[in-house]
Amino acid sequence: MSDPSDHDNLPLGYQQLLDGIPSTVLLVSESLRICAVNQHFLEKSRRRERDTLGRRITEVFPRVILERTDLQANIEQVFRSGQPMRGEQMSYRAPGISRRVYFYSIVPLSCENGSKRVMLFVEDVSERARLSEEVRRVERRLASVVESASDIVLSTDNEGRIRTWNPAAETLSGLSAADVSGRWFAQLCAEEDIDEASRVLAQIKAGSQSQTAEWRLPTGSGQSLLVSWVFSAMRDDYGEMIGMVAVGRDLTERRELEMHLRQSQKLAALGVMAGGIAHEIRNPLSTCYSAVQFLDDPDLDADLRRECIDKIKASVEKASGIIENLLRFARPSADDEMQETDLCAVLKDTTELVANQVKVQQISLTLSLEVPHLQLRAIPNLLQQVFLNLLLNAINAMPDGGELRVELRQVQNLALVDVTDTGVGIPSSELQKIFDPFHTSRQTPNGTGLGLSICYSIIQRHLGSISVTSRVGEGSTFRVQLPIL
Repeated sequence: MSDPSDHDNLPLGYQQLLDGIPSTVLLVSESLRICAVNQHFLEKSRRRERDTLGRRITEVFPRVILERTDLQANIEQVFRSGQPMRGEQMSYRAPGISRRVYFYSIVPLSCENGSKRVMLFVEDVSERARLSEEVRRVERRLASVVESASDIVLSTDNEGRIRTWNPAAETLSGLSAADVSGRWFAQLCAEEDIDEASRVLAQIKAGSQSQTAEWRLPTGSGQSLLVSWVFSAMRDDYGEMIGMVAVGRDLTERRELEMHLRQSQKLAALGVMAGGIAHEIRNPLSTCYSAVQFLDDPDLDADLRRECIDKIKASVEKASGIIENLLRFARPSADDEMQETDLCAVLKDTTELVANQVKVQQISLTLSLEVPHLQLRAIPNLLQQVFLNLLLNAINAMPDGGELRVELRQVQNLALVDVTDTGVGIPSSELQKIFDPFHTSRQTPNGTGLGLSICYSIIQRHLGSISVTSRVGEGSTFRVQLPIL
């Protein structure tokens, strides 16, 4: 039987106060017997008050809790020290019930009759613990994704200082996380890209959703890598920006492959133009040959001699210009970086390359420029390759002649270039496939199936788009959209 002194006659209203607490509360005597409990404890433990009051804690709490935790020892320690104990954890799993997690605190009390009591507060934090574990699991998974990624993944604070730097970044750059931690991201770019990097990061900070760029990343070995970057803002639960995330991909191998593909397509394009070029070069050569025959006459009039010499010079210059244009197009370019480019000049140069071919095939070529100059960031010889491929495809679609029109317009911050022909058109079943690699409708060996695929890749690299509309027997229009500076 319990000692009556272990039963507290609580002041009026005190029991109601305990019952209003949404956590378990027990009052324990120095003999480790229960003096008082609140309604929350009785409901959760499924006990009756008369079977609880006056009982020792070993009779009230499940044995597994007392054996696997220091609850009893901690209560005794609080009695001895008189100091409260807070934040201890215990867990319990009854048969057929999921595991429960509790936090408890023990507070010493002194009664008017000199006896000692402790107040035991127990809170069920199972759901909170489950959510915390779920958060940790997601965090571990995200960390594993970042750590296992083959691309560079880094994060910065709002000022652009690097906070995290994954293993792929260490491998590709040769710089450890300790080497870059706290440094401004722009300082890791090549010198010529620092200003642009600072501008892009400022745009992200100002509210831009995301930004893309291609910059060189100097490595620890003194070399540099061409990296394609994607930047995004990192926000907290309230939508406030707390930093930036950047993902970078090494473009070295990809650029080498693209260069080989582009060069192959250039050679194929030169083969298509060969007929028109040969015809155009034959004309000045014929003029030179005739003039030389006149010059071979020792009695030739001086004025006629001068006229023959002038014609030879003009014809040689014309042939030389044609050959120079071809070499400039066919020669692999060492300058493969974005630069300020006049799109109008690119279109003029490209139409001049096919001027001879359209004459041979009796095609009317019209170049319409809404503005005399239109600046954008681009790689000039790659854009020239795109438009040359489109023009040659249009010429090939008009074997019996027709009209070819190139039109440049500016719509807000976009440059629109339409290449329109009056050729055979493209069946609707083919429209979804024409940008696929190795897809071609040509029945000749000149059709590689790479031209439009390379065009698509180049325009994507310039952050633009390319599309087509066509009707069989009426012709096609290819539209290229490019962002303007």
